[in-house]
Amino acid sequence: MLQSPDGDVTITNDGATILEQMKVEHQIGKLLVELSKSQDDEIGDGTTGVVVLAGALLDKAEALLDRGIHPMRVAEGFDRACTIATQHLADISDTFEYSLENKEALIEVAMTTLGSKIVNRAHRKMGEIAVDAVLSVADFERKDVNLDLIKMDGKVGGSLEDTKLVRGIVIDKDMSHPQMAKDIKDAKICVLTCPFEPPKPKTKHKLELETVQAFQDMQAKEKEYFVEMIQKVKDSGANLVICQWGFDDEANHLLMQSGLPAIRWVGGVELELIAIACNARIVPRFAELSSEKLGSAGHVHEEAFGTTKDRMIVIEGCPNSRAVTVFCRGGNRMILDEAKRSLHDAICVVRNLIRDNRIVYGGGAAEIACSLKVAEEADKCGTIEQYAMRAFADALEQTPCALAENSGLQPIETVASVKAAQLSEKKPYLGVDCNLCGTYDMKQQKVFETLIGKQQQFMLATQVVRMILKIDDVIEPGAFNQQ
Repeated sequence: MLQSPDGDVTITNDGATILEQMKVEHQIGKLLVELSKSQDDEIGDGTTGVVVLAGALLDKAEALLDRGIHPMRVAEGFDRACTIATQHLADISDTFEYSLENKEALIEVAMTTLGSKIVNRAHRKMGEIAVDAVLSVADFERKDVNLDLIKMDGKVGGSLEDTKLVRGIVIDKDMSHPQMAKDIKDAKICVLTCPFEPPKPKTKHKLELETVQAFQDMQAKEKEYFVEMIQKVKDSGANLVICQWGFDDEANHLLMQSGLPAIRWVGGVELELIAIACNARIVPRFAELSSEKLGSAGHVHEEAFGTTKDRMIVIEGCPNSRAVTVFCRGGNRMILDEAKRSLHDAICVVRNLIRDNRIVYGGGAAEIACSLKVAEEADKCGTIEQYAMRAFADALEQTPCALAENSGLQPIETVASVKAAQLSEKKPYLGVDCNLCGTYDMKQQKVFETLIGKQQQFMLATQVVRMILKIDDVIEPGAFNQQ
């Protein structure tokens, strides 16, 4: 639970979020914050694991330095061990098949990611939402997923189980006039970025009206402008206006009378998403409005939530359904934010699987397998780097130890027994039995992790530790000022 300087409270177990909000002052601490951030940007998951590994490596490095081994030797040993470990990960990884029809494998991986989060109550449902969201925007030919097309939105209220995937766009706005139509079938959408108001000169101007007649003329002229604008929109065949700017009461009233529902103050990002989903062109001036530039949607409707006055507009049945919205619900703001972060992690993991469908086994199985491999290679190494390689092997065991401890098991005993089992049975998929299922077999428990995520963790942690080992002095600002 983190409290920010202005009193906002965040509850999370997402490593990157915790470190980002901690406002770390220590110089090396800042490097670790950057480390988890780069893991978050690149992979989206495994942000806690990468910091745990880097911390364990630094701890082991300190012991080696106390023995008098040169930092460069330690760094080289770590580097060699990291290469062996990432190579071994690729060797023990399994490729698994998935398709649009057979999503089960993807859902299982998403559920592994969500296992450690607050949302694991609605485990299965959240996993399915993440997989459906990614598959509906994935480009299978290029094996890529554009995450900008998945919009995360949420409203406080309801329970986590009410979270749903909307195949379309949800905007946190309502119709500009309470009496406008709230439900539009086969909508023809006109997306405007020009304000609904009479043109103004760019310079500062002052208009002096001396007679009542002049004022009435001006009012009539203004109304004429509005009527002309609305007529242009109607002529183009639109039956819903989405505008980036506002419009004053008179325009609103005239739109209402003309039977043109309108939404105002829609943000730029949302406007682009709507244009992509509905195949609309964004119109910057009324003069350029034509029927070709309109977008279309099967169904646009306004939804109200609970007893509050919260309303949202849902645009569904878009021709280009590659834009989807994950709509989260939660008991309070903290849970809602955490649900969004957790889903983001799961979505990133599914995306990584579409990019590269190789997996390793979770529950510390991959770390233990790599640890054994590195220790074995260290024995073959004749130079002083073997000490650093053994230290790397010990550091890898920190993750399964932490998993065992968090599950209420005896860490040293559990990890030792899993290690022994892996050695005797030569099965790299035996890991810590966190859910107390009575088996160490992670294949059976269906605990998977992405190969690229794990490799990235090892490489990033090793790079940062090598960099820290090469630092021999920290010069603070003002440390060398003459008194």
